[in-house]
Amino acid sequence: MKKFIGLLKLEFGRIFSNNVLMAIFFGAPIGYGILFGYVYQQAKVKDLPIVIVDQDQSPASDKIIDAFEDNEGLFVSDVRSIPGDIKNEMPVKQYVAVITLPTDFEKNLLQKKHPEVRVDLNMANILNANTASNHINTVLMTINAGIEIEGLKKQGLHPDQAKASYESFKINFNKLYNSTGNYVTFMLPGLLAAIMQQIIFLAMALAFSRDFEDGYFGKLVKESKSSIYHILLKATPFFLMLPFMWLIISLLFSFFNVGVNIINLPMLVLTTLLTFASMFIGMLFSIAIPSQLKATELLMVISTPAFILSGFTWPTSAIPELITNVAQFIPVTQFLSGFRKVAFYGGDLSSIGPEIRVLVGIILVALIAMVLLLQFKINRLNKKQ
Repeated sequence: MKKFIGLLKLEFGRIFSNNVLMAIFFGAPIGYGILFGYVYQQAKVKDLPIVIVDQDQSPASDKIIDAFEDNEGLFVSDVRSIPGDIKNEMPVKQYVAVITLPTDFEKNLLQKKHPEVRVDLNMANILNANTASNHINTVLMTINAGIEIEGLKKQGLHPDQAKASYESFKINFNKLYNSTGNYVTFMLPGLLAAIMQQIIFLAMALAFSRDFEDGYFGKLVKESKSSIYHILLKATPFFLMLPFMWLIISLLFSFFNVGVNIINLPMLVLTTLLTFASMFIGMLFSIAIPSQLKATELLMVISTPAFILSGFTWPTSAIPELITNVAQFIPVTQFLSGFRKVAFYGGDLSSIGPEIRVLVGIILVALIAMVLLLQFKINRLNKKQ
């Protein structure tokens, strides 16, 4: 034990002597967490710029313009009577939509000729376009309903009867789980989990590959011929440091008012399994590839697309099955699937059983492969010595 503690002190010294590793390990979760939190702090997409081309310039068109100006999701950047060079302006000023109210709009309304309001959407950014489309549709449908009801009232119907005649049925949307549509609540958990997996991969990629490169591994083998001993020696510093990093991550949730429940047993189990799975995959690559650069590069190939392939933002049903099947063996995929069940739906351990089983399977496979491969390298080095 004294020998192990002595080697452990040396291991901490080697870890902290790597300034790049320390900057990534401690700086990335905190720095990126704060950065992404502030990026999505507004929580909703607001004040999307639109242009209204009012070719009618009538009281009816003025009423529609006022309705657009009152909508919090849209910002009426310009009102003009002719389109002008709108096609060239749109890429520069980033208008999300151009709404055209045609000539004789009010006249055709009064004559029941059903004039057409044209909406040109800028689809370069689909999120902005969809958000703008929803707001525009809400405004125009509300105005449309109001005009129809006013027409019925002019025909002599009581206001209540006019409203009832227009509305065959009512629609009531009840938003669940993220009822405010808060984008911080939606995006930040997934981004932080992907960042943590990535920094664990990077840190563990250097665990053995660095020793192979500078010859320190030969000195360690003289102390013990057991692969398990060396794996435990390399993993212990990170077992001690990673809980501290996860604590900081949890504090970011509170700081940005992410309205999810993460202080519970199922979340602790998920976080622990993600940590072990990421560590063991990183260590396995570090043992299999005796080059720090190549080990980190290959792990980045796995980690970089992990967030997109996890199904957290883009449904897995829309991803080719082959890619989805491969993504199931990336730890963060299982973590984010379980996270949503626990944090949003209030699930317990039984509800995340499938995710737990896959993560445990990843851990066992990586651990067995790691022990066997490292033991083979130890035995081969002993023969050479």
